This record gives sequence, C-alpha cells and structure tokens, in this order.
Amino acid sequence: MILAIVGPTGVGKTRLSIELAKKYNAIIINCDAMQVYIGMDIGTAKIKESEKEGIPHNLLDIKEVSDNYTVYDYQKDARKLLEEYKDRNIIFVGGTGLYLKSALYNYEFKESDQTTNTYEEFSNDELYKLALKKDPNMNIHQNNRKRLVRFLNKETTNLPACYPLYDAKYIGLTCDRSILYDRINKRVDEMFEEGLLEEVKNFYDKNIHSKAINTAIGYKELYKYFDGEISLEEASELIKKNSRHYAKRQYTWFNNQMNITWFNADFENFNKTIDEVIKFIEQ
Repeated sequence: MILAIVGPTGVGKTRLSIELAKKYNAIIINCDAMQVYIGMDIGTAKIKESEKEGIPHNLLDIKEVSDNYTVYDYQKDARKLLEEYKDRNIIFVGGTGLYLKSALYNYEFKESDQTTNTYEEFSNDELYKLALKKDPNMNIHQNNRKRLVRFLNKETTNLPACYPLYDAKYIGLTCDRSILYDRINKRVDEMFEEGLLEEVKNFYDKNIHSKAINTAIGYKELYKYFDGEISLEEASELIKKNSRHYAKRQYTWFNNQMNITWFNADFENFNKTIDEVIKFIEQ
C-alpha cells in the first residue's frame, strides 16, 4: 500500500504520517524539497529524531546545503525506494507537489527542441511571475535571471496521457484559511525561539549562497537581515508572509494536479481526524 499525505505547511502532515506508519508498519519517504538538506532543520520544520518513534524515514538529510538536488534526482531516488520496499507499506509525506508527482506519475523531463527564448524584454520580476505560473512550486530565486530563463525554456512534460504509475491513496489535510495562517504565524515565532536565527547564521558565516539557501523560506529572508537590507522584525514578518503565500500556492497546485481526498484537520481533537483518514484508507 502506498499513501501520500499532502497539504500546506503547518496543517499536521507529520503527526498524521507517524500515526499511520505505526498502524500500518510503514516506512516514510520525505516529500519536502528543502528537508533533503543537512542542517536545514528548524526553518523547514523537519521532524525531530525524538518524534520519529522508531519509524524509518527516507530522503531526509541526504544532501549538503551546497549541493544542487533537483526534482529529477528526487524522482530517481524515490523510485529506487519504491522498488526496494515494494513489499512494505509506504507513506510519502510533504508539501512539494512536483516531487510527489515526479515519483508516482509518468513524469518526464526533457529539453525543448525549439529555439530558446532569451526573454530580453522581461524584467526579473516578470520572469519570476512567469515561472511561478508555469509551476507554483518553482523555487528559483527572483534575481537568478539565468536560471529563470533556462527554466522557462525547459519543457517539463508528462507523457501524452498523464496517469499514476502506482496505486496510491492521496490524502490531503486542510483547515479554515484564517486558522492555518494563524498557525503559520505562530510557527514562525516558535522557530525563532528554537534557534532559527542561529541556524541560518551558521550558513551565512560559511558564505553559503546555494540554491537551497537562496530559495528556502526562512533562510533567504534572514540572509537579507544579515546583509543589512532589512530589520529582524521585517525579516520575521516577511517569513510569515511568504509562508502564507506558499500555503496558498500549495492548495492551488494540489487541487489542479492530483485527485486528493481532503480531510479537515481538527486541532482540538486530532485523533478524530486520524480516525477519519483510517476509515477512508480501509473502505
């Protein structure tokens, strides 16, 4: 059995994944693009060792922050695990929809044979918006013009008929938008209390300016603070704002790209939510 737990940041995916993994003796495969990087822990809300409850977690902490890990790399790694654990129950959990789709659908990547467009008439901001329109989960920095142009010229396609390669159940967690945004704001405050500033400063002091750092929410904003461009308060508010916007894009992507069965996350009685999901799985 393959389960995929999706949804925006801060909605309870990790907790649900642990409970289901215990019930079904499953392994977990991370599906968050930033949690593959070693040391990016607090800012990505990575599961703590004490929270894993002995459940095997895969594709967590597999790359250095200075490495470039792509969706194509993820596809190869995830499918290798799917083959290796084909006799086990598997749970994908995370909010990076394109990673999940690349693993479970007949997703192919190829360079377009057409003449490349230089996009000379577009500003960086316009290029960035075009790239987001092409893929809401795109995580190229707005000022990286060369990569934006390359991304827009790259043809990322499915085979003629887009279909899943694996028999999986897609479970989405959701909640009232105002509640979600409040949880996101509080989570950012908690990240600072847990040491987010120190975590990011460690990378900054090492002069690391990789793709991961330049695109990850919580890291790119604090780099601006360390560069003296904005105040710490402004950085905190920007992290909250960007996190809320990302959550909105996640909803849009999942609703448009996959057949998700959504469940309302009852934070007052999360066991009720877990029971509803189990009923759906076993029906």
